[in-house]
Amino acid sequence: MTRSLDRTPTAAGSTAPRLDPRLVAVAGSLCIAFSPIFIALADVSPGTATFFRCALALPLLVPLALLERRRRRRTAGSTGNRPLVLLAGGALLGVDMTLWAESVRSVGAGVSTVLVNVQVVILPLLAFLVLGERVRRTFVLAVPVMLVGVALAGGLVGGADVVSAPAPVRGTVTALTAAAAYAGYLLLVRLGAGPGQRFTPVAIATVGAAATSFLLGSLWQGVDLTPDVRALAWLVTLAVVGQVVGWVLIASALPRLASSTGASILLLQPVGAVLLGALLLGERPGLLQLLGCAVVLGAVAVAARTRAAPPPVEAVTTRP
Repeated sequence: MTRSLDRTPTAAGSTAPRLDPRLVAVAGSLCIAFSPIFIALADVSPGTATFFRCALALPLLVPLALLERRRRRRTAGSTGNRPLVLLAGGALLGVDMTLWAESVRSVGAGVSTVLVNVQVVILPLLAFLVLGERVRRTFVLAVPVMLVGVALAGGLVGGADVVSAPAPVRGTVTALTAAAAYAGYLLLVRLGAGPGQRFTPVAIATVGAAATSFLLGSLWQGVDLTPDVRALAWLVTLAVVGQVVGWVLIASALPRLASSTGASILLLQPVGAVLLGALLLGERPGLLQLLGCAVVLGAVAVAARTRAAPPPVEAVTTRP
C-alpha cells in the first residue's frame, strides 16, 4: 500500500517524514494552473504581466540559485552551465510568456493553457532537427490528432456561434507561437544547464525573459511600470505562486517520479486552468472547444508517454 509520506534517514539515524512526490507534483501543477487566472485578474497588457512576473520572481529565485551554485562548486568545482545559452533561452521564454498572456485575453485562460501545451510535440521535433534525436512512430501519429484538437479548441471549427472568446483565432495563433518559443527555450535550457541543476538555469533564463518581455511589450501594447494596487497585487501573486512556488514544488518532485507519472501529473495544469477559468472567471468554452481540449490533452499524454525520458530541467518547465 502506497503511503503519502515516506521516511528518510537523518544524521542521528532516526527517520523524518517526507511528502509523497506525487502529492508535491500535484500541488505544484495546481499552483501553475492558477497562472492564467492571475493574468486575467490583473487585467494589464501582456508585456506588463510578463515583465512583472519575471522581475518579481527574481528576488526569490536568485537566492535559491546562489545556494545551488555554491553547493555545486563545493562538490564538483564548477557549475557546468553556459550562461549565454541560458540567457538566449530566457529571451525565447519572454516571447513565450508575453504571447501567452495575450492569448489568455483573446481565447480564455483555460483554452490558451491547453493550446500552449502543444510544445510537448514541438520540442521533440526541434530536438530531432538540432540534435538528431529519434522520434518514435507513435509520437508522429499523435501530431495530426493534436492538430485537429487545436482547430476545435481554438474555435476554428463550428463558427462564431459556438465560441464565447473575444478573439479565438488571434488567441490560437498567439498560443501556438508561444508554444514554439517555449519549445525553443526548453531546448536551450537543456543545452545550457549544468548537470543536476534546477534553480540556476531558471534564474538566469528569467533575467533574459524579463529583458525580452520589457522590450517586446514596449513595442507591442506597452509596459506599464506603475500598475494600480489591485493589478500589482495580482502580479505579485502570479510571480510567487505561479512562477516560484509552483516551479519549486515540481522541481523537487519530478526527479523522484517515473517520467510517465510526472508527465501525467503535469497535465493537471491545462485541465485545472480550464476548470478554474470556468469557476473563477465565468469562461464558458463551447462544446466543440471542450472536445478539442480533450483531444489535445489526449495527444499530449500520448506524446509525453512515448518520448524518451526527458532531463529533469526539461520536465519541470512544462508550463511556466
